[in-house]
Amino acid sequence: MHRLLLLGTGWIAGHHIEEFGGIAGCSIVACVDHLPGRAAAFAAANKIGNFFESLEAAIAWGQFDAAINATPDGVHKATTLALLAAGKHVFCEKPLAPNHADALAMTEAAEAAGLVNMVNLTYRNSPVIQEARRMVQAGEIGELRHVEASYRQSWLVSKSWGDWRTEDKWLWRLSSRHGSTGVLGDVGIHILDFATYGAAQDIVSLHADLVTFPKAEGDRIGDYVLDANDSMAMTARLKSGALATIVASRYTTGHGNDLSLALHGTKGAIKAETDGKASNLSACLGADVDAQHWRKLPLPAVKRNALRFAEALDSGKNGDPSFRRAADMQRLIDAAFESSAARLPVSIG
Repeated sequence: MHRLLLLGTGWIAGHHIEEFGGIAGCSIVACVDHLPGRAAAFAAANKIGNFFESLEAAIAWGQFDAAINATPDGVHKATTLALLAAGKHVFCEKPLAPNHADALAMTEAAEAAGLVNMVNLTYRNSPVIQEARRMVQAGEIGELRHVEASYRQSWLVSKSWGDWRTEDKWLWRLSSRHGSTGVLGDVGIHILDFATYGAAQDIVSLHADLVTFPKAEGDRIGDYVLDANDSMAMTARLKSGALATIVASRYTTGHGNDLSLALHGTKGAIKAETDGKASNLSACLGADVDAQHWRKLPLPAVKRNALRFAEALDSGKNGDPSFRRAADMQRLIDAAFESSAARLPVSIG
């Protein structure tokens, strides 16, 4: 039985209770939250036997094998390094860290300790991206020429998830002083992973444009200075020379939480779409290429990230997406900030 510590009891914690609760051989045995009373309430509501108001107290207790790090982005590094130093495997929420240097330090610490390390890039759970990657690697669309990827949200123009003007859970995402790196850091990491994982290729250079739109008088609401980027557009070149166009925005009206990926090759093309729940995969292959006809494809069953983490704990062999993969995505995010500020393309070293 793998004994898990849940670090952080915010809204994402419920997702982890559901995901890991359905895996035989895994048990969340304790939770941690530094806000007084919050860990106790969460433990009682979810029938967790132990709770702590500091990570230090949980580590001193020590009766767990691995941790789910569901803390805010800005404290991932300090908390993860403390867990690794205590010899605990870590399943961390994305982004791994606010910048590549911190993400790399976390990666190297985990690898040096020989501990299982994974990051919850949730759209890897979608069967469309797994099947699209398989088809690309099998050569079914020939040589890749063009990639189109997008992550579309509209919560800055819609109240379908609540009113961002009055709710802290949204306002902090608009303020760099509160740890936000904007749409690029929040969901850009997902679409960059989605695009490059599906294409089975790395980005070697990119040119990005980040935009922050006026949203309130003085660009401020209460303690929140609304300075984080709202929309991102990027052109990139992949290792093979293929061209990619990648966008992410909170202003794409009419879209709740939609990812799309089109992979165009010399023999055919694939379109993958998901909102994290429903997914669609279609292809234009063979004789359909001349007729520009697309056929919907069946979707395979796939393992979810939580199960892959549990299996990695069983085998002792690290799972994917790993810390190193998340650090590579953070390198792209850092490069996008650099490119936008300089208004120049950036090579990925």
